[in-house]
Amino acid sequence: MSRTGLPARQSASVTPRGTVINLQILLEHRQQPAAVSQVRALVDHGLEGDAHGKKKAGSRRQILILDQGTLQELGLRPGDLREQITIDFPPLETLPAGTLLQIGQVTCELTGPCEPCTHIGGLVGVADAAQFQTSLQGRRGQLAKVTAVDREGTIRVGDPVVVIGTRDPTPA
Repeated sequence: MSRTGLPARQSASVTPRGTVINLQILLEHRQQPAAVSQVRALVDHGLEGDAHGKKKAGSRRQILILDQGTLQELGLRPGDLREQITIDFPPLETLPAGTLLQIGQVTCELTGPCEPCTHIGGLVGVADAAQFQTSLQGRRGQLAKVTAVDREGTIRVGDPVVVIGTRDPTPA
């Protein structure tokens, strides 16, 4: 166990299980995110320049991570569901809250599934917003926060995504 209360990092022999496909920064709420090739993560705040990073420190919704399969099934583009990180990682939806993901130089803790908001259909421009919201149940990705680890870092398109453990539920 590290001094931060997180499990010690596993050895470098862990094989990447996914890849960052796209990165998006939401400059203003309810707007289309802007694609970026890399972004700096801020411990306990989220992604630098993103509207969700301006919330009070410790928010469980610092980052929304989404598997690209959901977008492909719905005929959408990266960022359409207001995710900041689009990954190629099909088991994402099955991971429990507390799972730690190493994404590039950053460790994120999953805080739970993202429930589809009532206005997401309108933002995407679908004819039946209520039906679209229903179709996203259990498929809108995982909320995450940037954990207090060794250092803040950068996430880049093409970076590996690796499950490195789970947060210890007992205080350190």
